[in-house]
Amino acid sequence: MVSNQLKEKTRKNDNPCIWMQTGVVRRKECRIGFDCTACRFDSVMRSMAADNQRIREEGRKPTGKRGNIIFWHEKLKSLPSSKRPCIHYMKRRIDFRSCNQDYQCGNCEFDQYFNDQYSVHALVRPVDVIDIKGFKIPHGYYLHRGHAWVKIEENDTVRVGLDDFALRLLGPLDRIEAPLMGKEVRRNRADISLSRGTNAAEILSPVSGVVTASNSELRDRGYLANQDPYTEGWVMRLHSTSLRHDLKELMIGDQASDYLDNEIDRLYQIIEEEAGPLAADGGYLGDDIYGNLAPDIWGRLTRKFLHT
Repeated sequence: MVSNQLKEKTRKNDNPCIWMQTGVVRRKECRIGFDCTACRFDSVMRSMAADNQRIREEGRKPTGKRGNIIFWHEKLKSLPSSKRPCIHYMKRRIDFRSCNQDYQCGNCEFDQYFNDQYSVHALVRPVDVIDIKGFKIPHGYYLHRGHAWVKIEENDTVRVGLDDFALRLLGPLDRIEAPLMGKEVRRNRADISLSRGTNAAEILSPVSGVVTASNSELRDRGYLANQDPYTEGWVMRLHSTSLRHDLKELMIGDQASDYLDNEIDRLYQIIEEEAGPLAADGGYLGDDIYGNLAPDIWGRLTRKFLHT
């Protein structure tokens, strides 16, 4: 029954919501490219499904129209495993592929591979970028005070990297390393390490979670992050159980822009103290700020701006 509903709704609607495709709701179109993490409707549906599940676990029966709401993946579990559509198929990203992990995407090798290939190049690639005195940060990215960024993906999964400011401040890096897969990181703990020559520093993790992937390319070629901070320069991918709480401590939009603007002013002050007054034309800073200052300033820069 669910399989027939899925096919029928797909024919009638080019972008049916996941909840519609699985037959939990009768009609709902997706207008945000299946970015469920940013969808208010998805959040409300999950909340109602969780409430109903809790009521059933207490031995009671949910009532009213809301009482019929269950998680969309629970609806699909009534199908044989070979006919359960992969979430990426329902989101119009691949041809039909069945799910054999009971929609536990965190345990799925294909999901990890697909997101490594697709999310970095499509979902994570910035469309609109804010320029603050020559330094950039994309719209929709959260910023930590220690200059790590966070981009929400889906199912409480995020990517983490270093922002344009930190990478240009320290210049081309030799090595950037995150904890291995399965390791736990904690918000405001120095979990990311980096080095340039004999200099080393640490980056505070912007959120807590378990590492589901790390960018191995940066372990021996950290300078790749300098070339593309917000896409190819991602450092680690996390699954977080405290994401909503952690995001409240981060900055986004105007708040992130104002913070970065203030950080740039502080950097100008340090440069003038070390190297004398800047050129009167107020030109933008280059891509290797540390490399143009005295070698012993590394510690001052990392303490001042990375807070480690």
